[in-house]
Amino acid sequence: MNAARPLRVVHETIYHYAPRVEVAYHLACLMPQSGHAQQVADAELAVEPKPAQETTSTDAFGNLRTYFALFTPHDVLRVRAESRVVVTPRFDDLDPGRSARWETVRSTLRYRVRAPFWPAADFLYASPFVPMLDELRAYAEPSFPSGRRLVAGAIDLMHRIHADFDYEPASTAINTPLEEVFAQRHGVCQDYAHVMLGCLRALGLPAAYVSGYLLTRPAAGQPRLLGADASHAWISVWCPQLGWIDLDPTNDLVVGTSHVTLAVGRDFGDVTPLRGVIRGGGEHTMRVAVSVVPG
Repeated sequence: MNAARPLRVVHETIYHYAPRVEVAYHLACLMPQSGHAQQVADAELAVEPKPAQETTSTDAFGNLRTYFALFTPHDVLRVRAESRVVVTPRFDDLDPGRSARWETVRSTLRYRVRAPFWPAADFLYASPFVPMLDELRAYAEPSFPSGRRLVAGAIDLMHRIHADFDYEPASTAINTPLEEVFAQRHGVCQDYAHVMLGCLRALGLPAAYVSGYLLTRPAAGQPRLLGADASHAWISVWCPQLGWIDLDPTNDLVVGTSHVTLAVGRDFGDVTPLRGVIRGGGEHTMRVAVSVVPG
């Protein structure tokens, strides 16, 4: 069994504007929380120039969000998030055979008058970046024959997506339609996650989008994981007996101590690292640097 692993995460975003920005309002989702088999030892978000207003609260999914406003004209914005997180083994003893049959889970979460409400049902439906597509349902079906255990089917689906898709940085943008990503069979980690979410939800199974980070430099003798140079994404599928099970289709593995969870939502749009509204700044460039090292 793997031991707990302390990791230091640095995520820095720098914008250069021309002409300068006069006023800006931003929302950052860059601070991890304890939970998801991890303990946050400390975390800090630093913004330059110094915000005139700054508040942090949790959203509907329990993620930390920091709102900040800048009223000082600026041509550079630097946002640096730094944290130390201890990640513990999550699924070392995972037994897919202990999960329910996938049809049972689907039936359990179908709406019925006066039936108990399962919070996981929030992740059953189409979302802005993950529409319901017939082609995704057809693609998923071979992994879920009648009577198959849910987690076994999800892992098989992960294997197939990893085998059928090519990881190609900069081959897609966040606004590339999921239907196009699926047809092209290539993309980046968020595309892999969105495809797998679309497959599972099309079958009536609840699945969430997880944003986070990967260990940048793996232990000696271990392969470097894809997506380690930027924020990463994977999925979490829900099973009544086992809870939420995190699967990384980009790297074809059950999530372990190399992954740091940042936020959970329906898709990328719920957990965008940094977004905002500005006045001024007609042209801009952006640089993002991510580092995750033992610490």
